[in-house]
Amino acid sequence: MAIHSAIRLYTSADTFTLEPVHSDASTTENVVIQRSTGDIRLHSPASKVSSDEEVMTIYGVIGFIRLLAGEYMAVITDRTKIGRIGEDDIFKMKDYKVLPLSRNNLALTEAQVSEEASYLSLLHSHLQSGLFHFSYTYDLTHTLQRQADLKNNTQSIWERADERFFWNNRLQSKFIEHSDKSKDQDLSNFILPIVNGFAEIQTAEINKKPFTFALFSRRSRHRAGTRYFSRGVDINGNVSNFNETEQIVIADAGDDGVASALPGAKIVLSHVQTRGSIPIYWTQINNIKYTPKLQIFDNPETGNSFRKHFETQKNFYGPQLVINLINKKGYEGPMGVAFAKQIEILNDPEVKYLHFDFHHECSKMKWHRVSLILDHFHEELVSQGYFKAQISKEGVEQVSQKQTSVVRTNCMDCLDRTNVVQSVVSRWVLNRQLREIGVLGSDEKFENFEQFESLFRNVWADNADVVSCAYSGTGALKTDFTRTGNRTKAGALQDLQNSIVRYVKNNFLDGTRQDAYDLFLKYDVNPSGSYPLVDTRPLQIKALPLVIVVGFVMILASIFVPEDSMSTAVILFSSFWLAIITYVFKFIVANGVHYVNWPKLVPLGYTLPPVGVQGGKIGLKTE
Repeated sequence: MAIHSAIRLYTSADTFTLEPVHSDASTTENVVIQRSTGDIRLHSPASKVSSDEEVMTIYGVIGFIRLLAGEYMAVITDRTKIGRIGEDDIFKMKDYKVLPLSRNNLALTEAQVSEEASYLSLLHSHLQSGLFHFSYTYDLTHTLQRQADLKNNTQSIWERADERFFWNNRLQSKFIEHSDKSKDQDLSNFILPIVNGFAEIQTAEINKKPFTFALFSRRSRHRAGTRYFSRGVDINGNVSNFNETEQIVIADAGDDGVASALPGAKIVLSHVQTRGSIPIYWTQINNIKYTPKLQIFDNPETGNSFRKHFETQKNFYGPQLVINLINKKGYEGPMGVAFAKQIEILNDPEVKYLHFDFHHECSKMKWHRVSLILDHFHEELVSQGYFKAQISKEGVEQVSQKQTSVVRTNCMDCLDRTNVVQSVVSRWVLNRQLREIGVLGSDEKFENFEQFESLFRNVWADNADVVSCAYSGTGALKTDFTRTGNRTKAGALQDLQNSIVRYVKNNFLDGTRQDAYDLFLKYDVNPSGSYPLVDTRPLQIKALPLVIVVGFVMILASIFVPEDSMSTAVILFSSFWLAIITYVFKFIVANGVHYVNWPKLVPLGYTLPPVGVQGGKIGLKTE
């Protein structure tokens, strides 16, 4: 049975009641949640609607989160259908509500009420900033190939979901644990896995043969976070900013298995790529300078974590074609050396490594040279293949081909350069797929069909922007090339604007955004513990930026207020404040790490130098 796609939520002083909206009125599966205790009961008889009850229609339960006042239930109140994969509708969350189980905050102190508001603000900011997708009948957490492998699995969607991409897994733990206790209390039809990332489904036509073109990027919930506060690998081999991107084509098929203009059986094709941070222990320490200082940690667990990462990736995807796009010189150079060293130590023939210095190879707008990567891995890409299956009119799936390896691409952030290369690889694969199923002739390329070429470019550029916004806070750079095939001056100006916005967000806003990630994904609020969302810096450190503001005000006042702005007294007064501003500015720059908006809920894996210690060593924390 599918997950309930519409639910009436009855809210009274004592309970929340979830009543599925069924076409068959004789079917009942009510869930009653006691607001005072949080207890859940399935198949509890629905009470008559009383005058004090509120009724609303919701489209799924995101889950439950416990804060200072108790538990809150997050629900989807509006959705947008983005398209269909086969017979399955795919939706994007459009609006939501967070409902407290507790009827009031009387048990909280005045300080705790303020603290609760801060936690709720983090929760709302996360739910508002992400792009969350879901389906009641289609498992969005899995690629088509993994779904084919699981076709005989009779478990519910949440049970067989890929936990890496089950974004609300932690918030659904209340329903999951209740379901595990007793078979007659199975809430599987209420447990809706949500995926954070990009999803777009478009209809297209080439040579009068229609097909569906879709692109999904699934963001891993492990080691999730923002650009400078989540880097590298952890002890379990998880890397930051890990995304699985799947490109899908679905076409009508004739009796000969070739794409047809007439509806009938379906040909289904899929190709998967991954991206993720360089799997060693490293970071870039924000210090309010444009390029933060690179720090590669000499961690004795580096080798084990590196090995675990690639073992996990091979278990999911098979052999790895690793494309490293960072600069071979400059501040990125040591990262390339460290990566290559671990690859050499790993000595795994199923992990093939290419260091392609993107900025050097494609300098002076020579972006066509990205094709050198395809030349280098041509044999491996041909052997890799892609997933292909045919689904009969009766719905029987027959798999004829599987993807046997994966391209794993990275740059420093796994954003801008990575997306350009991924789109080039997918273009090459898609041309092969469309030729094989007869949409294209044997010598044709879809680049010659302007309408689909534009669609392909814009979908991939939109994917770049979504993945980038989640990590860096802005759209991707270099998307003018992805959208148009050319690097333009307008695109360069847009990149400049995005770079400036990234600088501001990464230094002065991302700590709060990281806290929002952590609160949703892993942080447990302790009602009896100390409140972590406080600025613990000394008062003199916090006050210095204000001194600069006061100094500028004083200088402006000395210029515009006196009748004789060039008098000796005025010049001395202005010089005094200019000296103060200069000294304070130099101090702030020298101690820039203490003026960054750092996350507060989950400690970072390193220690910062004390105030006044210029160039102080940044140490890796040990347990």
